[in-house]
Amino acid sequence: MDRIDKVVAPMKGRLAGRMDPKKELETVLSHSDIRAFREKHPEVGDDVFRRSLVQLRQMIREREQCRRCPGLDQCPNLVKGHRPELQWYGGYLDLRLTPCEKRIAHEQEKKRKQLIKSHYIPADIIHATFDKMTWDAGRAEAIEAAMDFCDQFADGRPQKGLYLYGPFGVGKSRIAGAMAQYLVQYGVDSLMVYVPDFIREIKESIRDGMIQEKLDTLKKATVLILDDLGAENITPWIRDEILGAILQFRMTEKLPTVITSNLDLNELEDHLSHSEKGGTERVKAKRIMERIRPYVNAFYVEGPNRRQA
Repeated sequence: MDRIDKVVAPMKGRLAGRMDPKKELETVLSHSDIRAFREKHPEVGDDVFRRSLVQLRQMIREREQCRRCPGLDQCPNLVKGHRPELQWYGGYLDLRLTPCEKRIAHEQEKKRKQLIKSHYIPADIIHATFDKMTWDAGRAEAIEAAMDFCDQFADGRPQKGLYLYGPFGVGKSRIAGAMAQYLVQYGVDSLMVYVPDFIREIKESIRDGMIQEKLDTLKKATVLILDDLGAENITPWIRDEILGAILQFRMTEKLPTVITSNLDLNELEDHLSHSEKGGTERVKAKRIMERIRPYVNAFYVEGPNRRQA
Protein backbone atom coordinates (compact mmCIF):
# COMPACT_ATOMS: atom_id res chain seq x y z
CA MET A 1 0.00 0.00 0.00
CA ASP A 2 2.83 2.33 0.83
CA ARG A 3 4.41 1.69 -2.51
CA ILE A 4 1.20 2.54 -4.38
CA ASP A 5 0.89 5.80 -2.43
CA LYS A 6 4.44 6.69 -3.43
CA VAL A 7 3.50 6.30 -7.09
CA VAL A 8 0.05 7.89 -6.96
CA ALA A 9 0.92 10.87 -4.77
CA PRO A 10 3.27 12.54 -7.29
CA MET A 11 0.73 11.98 -10.04
CA LYS A 12 -1.96 13.64 -7.94
CA GLY A 13 0.40 16.53 -7.29
CA ARG A 14 1.03 17.05 -11.00
CA LEU A 15 -2.69 16.89 -11.75
CA ALA A 16 -3.46 19.33 -8.95
CA GLY A 17 -0.84 21.75 -10.27
CA ARG A 18 -2.15 21.63 -13.83
CA MET A 19 -4.32 24.59 -14.78
CA ASP A 20 -7.94 23.95 -15.65
CA PRO A 21 -8.13 23.79 -19.52
CA LYS A 22 -10.82 26.46 -19.61
CA LYS A 23 -8.83 28.82 -17.40
CA GLU A 24 -5.65 28.05 -19.35
CA LEU A 25 -7.41 28.96 -22.59
CA GLU A 26 -8.58 32.24 -21.07
CA THR A 27 -5.02 33.00 -19.92
CA VAL A 28 -3.59 32.16 -23.34
CA LEU A 29 -6.16 34.26 -25.19
CA SER A 30 -5.40 37.23 -22.94
CA HIS A 31 -1.75 37.30 -23.97
CA SER A 32 -0.90 40.40 -26.03
CA ASP A 33 0.55 38.44 -28.97
CA ILE A 34 -2.46 36.16 -29.15
CA ARG A 35 -4.84 39.12 -28.93
CA ALA A 36 -3.02 40.79 -31.82
CA PHE A 37 -3.41 37.62 -33.90
CA ARG A 38 -7.13 37.36 -33.09
CA GLU A 39 -7.68 40.96 -34.16
CA LYS A 40 -6.22 40.15 -37.56
CA HIS A 41 -8.09 36.85 -37.82
CA PRO A 42 -11.53 37.23 -36.19
CA GLU A 43 -12.72 34.24 -38.20
CA VAL A 44 -10.68 31.85 -36.05
CA GLY A 45 -12.92 30.47 -33.29
CA ASP A 46 -12.07 29.53 -29.71
CA ASP A 47 -12.28 25.83 -30.57
CA VAL A 48 -9.29 26.24 -32.91
CA PHE A 49 -7.27 27.87 -30.15
CA ARG A 50 -8.34 25.12 -27.75
CA ARG A 51 -7.05 22.43 -30.14
CA SER A 52 -3.75 24.28 -30.50
CA LEU A 53 -2.80 24.90 -26.87
CA VAL A 54 0.56 23.15 -27.25
CA GLN A 55 1.62 25.50 -30.03
CA LEU A 56 0.26 28.53 -28.19
CA ARG A 57 2.20 27.66 -25.05
CA GLN A 58 5.41 27.43 -27.05
CA MET A 59 4.73 30.72 -28.82
CA ILE A 60 4.06 32.59 -25.58
CA ARG A 61 7.10 31.07 -23.87
CA GLU A 62 9.47 31.92 -26.71
CA ARG A 63 8.00 35.39 -27.30
CA GLU A 64 8.54 36.20 -23.62
CA GLN A 65 12.12 34.90 -23.91
CA CYS A 66 12.59 37.23 -26.89
CA ARG A 67 11.43 40.17 -24.78
CA ARG A 68 14.19 39.33 -22.29
CA CYS A 69 16.67 38.57 -25.06
CA PRO A 70 20.11 37.64 -23.62
CA GLY A 71 21.76 38.00 -27.03
CA LEU A 72 22.01 35.79 -30.10
CA ASP A 73 24.74 33.53 -28.69
CA GLN A 74 22.66 32.71 -25.61
CA CYS A 75 19.24 32.58 -27.28
CA PRO A 76 17.11 30.03 -25.34
CA ASN A 77 14.51 29.53 -28.08
CA LEU A 78 14.05 26.15 -29.73
CA VAL A 79 15.75 27.42 -32.90
CA LYS A 80 18.41 29.98 -32.00
CA GLY A 81 17.80 33.44 -33.41
CA HIS A 82 14.22 32.71 -34.48
CA ARG A 83 10.88 33.71 -33.05
CA PRO A 84 7.54 31.95 -33.61
CA GLU A 85 4.72 33.40 -35.68
CA LEU A 86 1.20 31.97 -35.65
CA GLN A 87 -0.32 30.74 -38.90
CA TRP A 88 -3.73 29.16 -39.45
CA TYR A 89 -4.52 26.40 -41.89
CA GLY A 90 -6.49 23.17 -41.95
CA GLY A 91 -8.49 24.10 -38.86
CA TYR A 92 -5.36 24.26 -36.72
CA LEU A 93 -2.89 26.87 -35.59
CA ASP A 94 0.76 26.15 -36.20
CA LEU A 95 4.04 27.97 -35.69
CA ARG A 96 6.26 29.40 -38.39
CA LEU A 97 9.75 30.36 -37.27
CA THR A 98 11.15 33.64 -38.58
CA PRO A 99 14.62 35.10 -37.95
CA CYS A 100 14.74 37.86 -35.35
CA GLU A 101 16.45 41.23 -35.83
CA LYS A 102 19.66 40.00 -34.21
CA ARG A 103 19.80 36.95 -36.48
CA ILE A 104 19.17 39.11 -39.55
CA ALA A 105 21.91 41.54 -38.50
CA HIS A 106 24.27 38.62 -37.90
CA GLU A 107 23.57 37.14 -41.34
CA GLN A 108 24.04 40.53 -43.01
CA GLU A 109 27.39 40.97 -41.28
CA LYS A 110 28.37 37.44 -42.30
CA LYS A 111 27.41 38.15 -45.89
CA ARG A 112 29.31 41.43 -45.81
CA LYS A 113 32.45 39.62 -44.68
CA GLN A 114 31.98 37.03 -47.40
CA LEU A 115 31.67 39.74 -50.05
CA ILE A 116 34.91 41.44 -49.01
CA LYS A 117 37.99 39.27 -49.33
CA SER A 118 41.53 40.46 -48.91
CA HIS A 119 45.02 39.07 -49.17
CA TYR A 120 47.88 40.63 -47.18
CA ILE A 121 45.86 43.83 -46.59
CA PRO A 122 46.07 45.53 -43.15
CA ALA A 123 42.80 45.68 -41.19
CA ASP A 124 42.73 49.49 -41.10
CA ILE A 125 42.82 49.57 -44.92
CA ILE A 126 40.17 46.92 -45.60
CA HIS A 127 37.85 48.50 -42.97
CA ALA A 128 38.22 52.05 -44.30
CA THR A 129 35.05 53.95 -45.24
CA PHE A 130 34.43 57.06 -47.31
CA ASP A 131 32.48 58.81 -44.56
CA LYS A 132 35.54 58.81 -42.29
CA MET A 133 37.91 59.97 -45.00
CA THR A 134 39.39 63.45 -45.33
CA TRP A 135 38.37 64.94 -48.68
CA ASP A 136 41.34 67.25 -49.18
CA ALA A 137 42.16 68.82 -52.53
CA GLY A 138 44.82 66.26 -53.38
CA ARG A 139 42.48 63.28 -53.38
CA ALA A 140 38.91 64.59 -53.55
CA GLU A 141 38.69 63.87 -57.29
CA ALA A 142 39.94 60.30 -56.81
CA ILE A 143 37.50 59.67 -53.95
CA GLU A 144 34.59 61.00 -56.01
CA ALA A 145 35.62 58.79 -58.93
CA ALA A 146 35.88 55.78 -56.61
CA MET A 147 32.36 56.33 -55.26
CA ASP A 148 31.01 56.88 -58.77
CA PHE A 149 32.62 53.59 -59.84
CA CYS A 150 30.80 51.76 -57.04
CA ASP A 151 27.47 53.50 -57.70
CA GLN A 152 27.49 52.29 -61.29
CA PHE A 153 26.71 48.80 -59.96
CA ALA A 154 23.22 50.08 -59.13
CA ASP A 155 22.37 49.87 -62.84
CA GLY A 156 24.83 47.32 -64.14
CA ARG A 157 28.61 47.32 -64.16
CA PRO A 158 31.27 50.00 -64.79
CA GLN A 159 32.82 49.95 -68.24
CA LYS A 160 36.21 50.85 -66.83
CA GLY A 161 38.18 50.25 -63.65
CA LEU A 162 40.35 52.77 -61.81
CA TYR A 163 44.08 53.44 -61.66
CA LEU A 164 45.04 55.42 -58.56
CA TYR A 165 48.66 56.53 -58.54
CA GLY A 166 50.81 58.92 -56.56
CA PRO A 167 53.46 59.20 -53.84
CA PHE A 168 53.78 56.96 -50.78
CA GLY A 169 51.30 57.36 -47.94
CA VAL A 170 48.75 59.69 -49.60
CA GLY A 171 45.82 57.29 -49.10
CA LYS A 172 45.51 55.35 -52.37
CA SER A 173 45.12 51.99 -50.62
CA ARG A 174 42.65 53.46 -48.13
CA ILE A 175 40.45 54.72 -50.97
CA ALA A 176 40.55 51.26 -52.54
CA GLY A 177 39.66 49.63 -49.20
CA ALA A 178 36.72 52.01 -48.79
CA MET A 179 35.54 50.95 -52.25
CA ALA A 180 35.36 47.34 -51.07
CA GLN A 181 33.19 48.41 -48.13
CA TYR A 182 30.99 50.63 -50.30
CA LEU A 183 30.39 47.87 -52.86
CA VAL A 184 28.70 45.75 -50.19
CA GLN A 185 25.51 47.84 -50.39
CA TYR A 186 25.14 46.65 -53.99
CA GLY A 187 25.87 43.03 -53.09
CA VAL A 188 29.10 43.11 -55.10
CA ASP A 189 32.02 40.89 -54.10
CA SER A 190 35.54 42.26 -54.18
CA LEU A 191 39.02 40.92 -53.64
CA MET A 192 41.85 43.22 -52.57
CA VAL A 193 45.37 41.86 -52.96
CA TYR A 194 48.71 43.38 -51.94
CA VAL A 195 50.63 42.55 -55.11
CA PRO A 196 54.24 42.18 -53.82
CA ASP A 197 53.26 39.62 -51.17
CA PHE A 198 50.90 37.81 -53.55
CA ILE A 199 53.71 37.48 -56.11
CA ARG A 200 55.97 35.98 -53.46
CA GLU A 201 53.21 33.51 -52.56
CA ILE A 202 52.74 32.56 -56.21
CA LYS A 203 56.43 31.77 -56.54
CA GLU A 204 56.25 29.55 -53.47
CA SER A 205 53.15 27.82 -54.85
CA ILE A 206 55.06 26.31 -57.74
CA ARG A 207 55.93 23.39 -55.49
CA ASP A 208 52.44 22.71 -54.13
CA GLY A 209 50.61 22.98 -57.47
CA MET A 210 48.13 25.59 -56.21
CA ILE A 211 48.98 28.33 -58.71
CA GLN A 212 45.97 27.84 -60.99
CA GLU A 213 43.51 27.81 -58.12
CA LYS A 214 44.93 31.06 -56.76
CA LEU A 215 44.92 32.68 -60.18
CA ASP A 216 41.29 31.68 -60.75
CA THR A 217 40.30 33.46 -57.53
CA LEU A 218 41.79 36.72 -58.83
CA LYS A 219 40.49 36.24 -62.33
CA LYS A 220 36.86 35.73 -61.32
CA ALA A 221 36.31 38.30 -58.54
CA THR A 222 33.63 40.77 -59.62
CA VAL A 223 35.94 43.62 -58.59
CA LEU A 224 39.65 42.91 -58.26
CA ILE A 225 41.78 45.46 -56.42
CA LEU A 226 45.50 45.14 -57.10
CA ASP A 227 47.21 47.17 -54.40
CA ASP A 228 50.72 48.57 -54.99
CA LEU A 229 51.25 47.19 -58.47
CA GLY A 230 54.77 48.06 -59.59
CA ALA A 231 56.35 47.44 -56.18
CA GLU A 232 56.86 43.72 -56.89
CA ASN A 233 60.05 42.15 -58.21
CA ILE A 234 59.04 41.61 -61.81
CA THR A 235 60.19 38.68 -63.93
CA PRO A 236 59.07 37.73 -67.45
CA TRP A 237 57.19 34.76 -65.97
CA ILE A 238 55.35 36.90 -63.43
CA ARG A 239 54.55 39.52 -66.07
CA ASP A 240 53.41 37.17 -68.86
CA GLU A 241 52.01 34.10 -67.09
CA ILE A 242 50.61 35.66 -63.92
CA LEU A 243 49.67 39.31 -64.44
CA GLY A 244 49.04 38.76 -68.14
CA ALA A 245 46.75 35.78 -67.54
CA ILE A 246 44.75 37.60 -64.85
CA LEU A 247 44.32 40.80 -66.85
CA GLN A 248 43.52 38.94 -70.09
CA PHE A 249 40.70 37.00 -68.44
CA ARG A 250 39.24 40.08 -66.80
CA MET A 251 39.44 42.06 -70.03
CA THR A 252 37.64 39.30 -71.94
CA GLU A 253 34.95 38.88 -69.27
CA LYS A 254 34.56 42.67 -68.86
CA LEU A 255 35.33 42.47 -65.13
CA PRO A 256 36.56 45.82 -63.77
CA THR A 257 39.94 46.06 -62.06
CA VAL A 258 41.08 48.71 -59.59
CA ILE A 259 44.82 49.32 -59.31
CA THR A 260 46.89 51.41 -56.91
CA SER A 261 50.51 52.23 -57.67
CA ASN A 262 53.32 54.68 -56.96
CA LEU A 263 53.98 54.69 -60.72
CA ASP A 264 52.08 56.47 -63.44
CA LEU A 265 51.07 54.38 -66.46
CA ASN A 266 54.23 55.16 -68.43
CA GLU A 267 56.43 54.34 -65.46
CA LEU A 268 54.50 51.11 -64.95
CA GLU A 269 55.22 50.15 -68.56
CA ASP A 270 58.93 50.74 -67.95
CA HIS A 271 58.74 48.58 -64.84
CA LEU A 272 57.04 45.74 -66.73
CA SER A 273 59.62 45.83 -69.51
CA HIS A 274 62.49 44.66 -67.29
CA SER A 275 63.90 41.22 -67.95
CA GLU A 276 65.86 38.99 -65.58
CA LYS A 277 69.09 39.53 -67.52
CA GLY A 278 69.02 43.30 -67.17
CA GLY A 279 67.61 43.95 -70.62
CA THR A 280 64.22 45.28 -71.67
CA GLU A 281 61.23 43.66 -73.36
CA ARG A 282 59.21 46.63 -74.55
CA VAL A 283 56.83 44.69 -76.75
CA LYS A 284 55.78 42.33 -73.97
CA ALA A 285 55.37 45.25 -71.56
CA LYS A 286 53.17 47.04 -74.09
CA ARG A 287 51.07 43.88 -74.45
CA ILE A 288 50.35 43.95 -70.70
CA MET A 289 49.63 47.67 -70.79
CA GLU A 290 47.09 47.10 -73.55
CA ARG A 291 45.14 45.13 -70.97
CA ILE A 292 45.35 48.03 -68.51
CA ARG A 293 45.39 51.46 -70.22
CA PRO A 294 42.13 51.20 -72.21
CA TYR A 295 40.26 49.68 -69.27
CA VAL A 296 40.98 52.13 -66.45
CA ASN A 297 40.45 55.79 -65.66
CA ALA A 298 43.62 57.14 -64.07
CA PHE A 299 43.63 59.59 -61.14
CA TYR A 300 46.62 61.17 -59.47
CA VAL A 301 46.42 61.17 -55.67
CA GLU A 302 48.60 63.59 -53.72
CA GLY A 303 48.92 65.15 -50.29
CA PRO A 304 50.94 64.69 -47.11
CA ASN A 305 52.36 61.31 -46.20
CA ARG A 306 49.75 60.16 -43.67
CA ARG A 307 51.90 57.22 -42.58
CA GLN A 308 54.27 59.72 -40.97
CA ALA A 309 51.51 61.74 -39.31
